Amino acid sequence: MPSTPDLDLTQRLRENAWIGDAVLELYVRSLILKQQGKVDAEMKTRFTCNQFLSCTGNPTAVEADIGVIYQREGQEAAFTWIRENLEPLFLKQEAKRKRTGKLPP
Repeated sequence: MPSTPDLDLTQRLRENAWIGDAVLELYVRSLILKQQGKVDAEMKTRFTCNQFLSCTGNPTAVEADIGVIYQREGQEAAFTWIRENLEPLFLKQEAKRKRTGKLPP
């Protein structure tokens, strides 16, 4: 059975990830509306799903990092981190999807 410090660490990770998930969702929804001028739930799902996030690490840890940045430095710092660390990889994957015909033009 895990010790109390391990449970506390796991609980903190989950709590930070819960906040980070919400910040990531807000960033991605705003980005899609800004770039496409319409709702695109499928693109939002591709950007925020664990499969995509696992390209940069453990999805829960990635979301927790975003949550910690948000709580310590605010929304703009968290958005900057997402823009610099996740968005380039996502855009690269989207371009590949378009080239291989897996996305509408």
